[in-house]
Amino acid sequence: MSALGIVLFAFICYLFGYLVYSKYLSQKVFQLSDENPTPAHELRDGVDYVPTNKWILLGHHFTSITGAGPIVGPAIAVIWGWLPALLWVVLGAVFVGAVHDFGALVTSVRHKGRSIGSILGNYAGERARIVFLLLILALAILVNAVFAYVIALLFTKFPSSVIPAWAIVPLALAFGYSVYRFRVNFLIPTVLFLAILYLSIYIGSLYPVDISPVAKALGLDPIMFWILILFLYTFFASSLPVWLLLQPRDFLNGLQLVVLLLLVYAGAVFSNPKVVAPTFNPSPQGAPPIVPFLFITIACGALSGFHALVSSGTTSKQLSRESDARTVGYLGFLGESSLAVAVIVACTAGIAMVSADRFSELYSSWATIKKSAIPAVVEGGGNLIASLGFDTALAQTLVATLIVLFAATTMDTSVRIQRYILNELGYIYSLKPLTNPWIASFIAVVSSLALVLAKEGGKGGLVFWPVFGAANQLLAGLALLVTYLYLKKSSKKTLPVLIPLIAVLLITSTAMFMNALNNFAKGDYLLAFVSSFILLLEAVIILESIRAVRSLT
Repeated sequence: MSALGIVLFAFICYLFGYLVYSKYLSQKVFQLSDENPTPAHELRDGVDYVPTNKWILLGHHFTSITGAGPIVGPAIAVIWGWLPALLWVVLGAVFVGAVHDFGALVTSVRHKGRSIGSILGNYAGERARIVFLLLILALAILVNAVFAYVIALLFTKFPSSVIPAWAIVPLALAFGYSVYRFRVNFLIPTVLFLAILYLSIYIGSLYPVDISPVAKALGLDPIMFWILILFLYTFFASSLPVWLLLQPRDFLNGLQLVVLLLLVYAGAVFSNPKVVAPTFNPSPQGAPPIVPFLFITIACGALSGFHALVSSGTTSKQLSRESDARTVGYLGFLGESSLAVAVIVACTAGIAMVSADRFSELYSSWATIKKSAIPAVVEGGGNLIASLGFDTALAQTLVATLIVLFAATTMDTSVRIQRYILNELGYIYSLKPLTNPWIASFIAVVSSLALVLAKEGGKGGLVFWPVFGAANQLLAGLALLVTYLYLKKSSKKTLPVLIPLIAVLLITSTAMFMNALNNFAKGDYLLAFVSSFILLLEAVIILESIRAVRSLT
């Protein structure tokens, strides 16, 4: 198999998904109509509820859901072979992941922009609603803790990414003011600021930033220094109006990703390297069973519960017309899946363009790849871009910067989602301080930082990372459950949601149960308890939902 064959298969499936299947979902299942006012217009407040051009919103949504998940997951999963990873990424995206995101977005829009957890209360009762909100809050804290460490690690490992990663903040602020305050046609600042962003990437490759002396003077190691800076930034970013920073930052990031993906795919098509990874490798050294663990190792890119938080937490409040949901929700996920495909090509074909033995070195065992997944992506992607005539070091800086920027945008969105949930809990329990956006943002940041500090070197979030993959997919199954309950009560077609709902809950529940047993056997009682507790929360939600479905029939 060559890289070109992988690319052609993926994009033929994407074309079918968007042109045929998403159209069916829009017209026959969700029955979208622009005559229905959206929450962005009904509840417009200029802060969270802001009617937005669908292409700008697509950029915001695309980058918010993408993060580092579709990069790290596929980079690890190809150890089981390129074919199973490719099939789950592509077919999973078309029939499961994009349906999940699209459904969560439409369901939220039809419920005044409320979160998917809050909506559950309408159908399954207050107990299920509270349990779901707490589950979401716990996962958001975990996302922030882990991504803060990952970004800080990348800043120290690839210091050339520091300048462009921070340059995008003033560029996004300028973009927001240009479009929303000065009413400049968004194409003008788009071209200008994207050019400046790429200039900053070039400058970063020339002048890498090493903050070790500053950190040492403050009595901190470099990773801990960057973690503190990141949480300080997200505290302010999460409370600013979405049009001022979050939305334009995500839009510029989305464009940057599109350009980079075009370069990677162009390199794959024109150089057409041979895929050196095995087609199917069911028993790599030290790896868990391919079923069910492939399906939780590749989360974002095929399916991710975190996306439901974005769709119902921020995106639904900015959708200008119902018909835009098809572009933003369904196509947005296909864009993320295309990034996962590019990662598969980079790690299975691009990685061998300089050294034929490089894949075998990085993927010799499960223990090895867990440490070398990110370098595999940077090297492989850099090799593909360099085949077009780019300097290899600059090409690798482009890829490293992409990973940093997308991990950072996920943190921005995740802290904002935590704020929304804390606000909601504040209203439910009449806790007035929690309804204040600044206090809620402070609690969100401090709780995430506390998890980071739970282990020396800022690695606290990584302690729970083995549980996160399965928990994230369980959340996706529960989000599909909410969409199913909405469709059922509205007397709409449910089969396109019900089939992936059952499959996802069965597979991920099995993986979580196996995680709990494995951790218990290893004597890791903390992780065993967390896994069991999440399964218990899931059981409560499902039982309450079954009761609700029976009441509808």
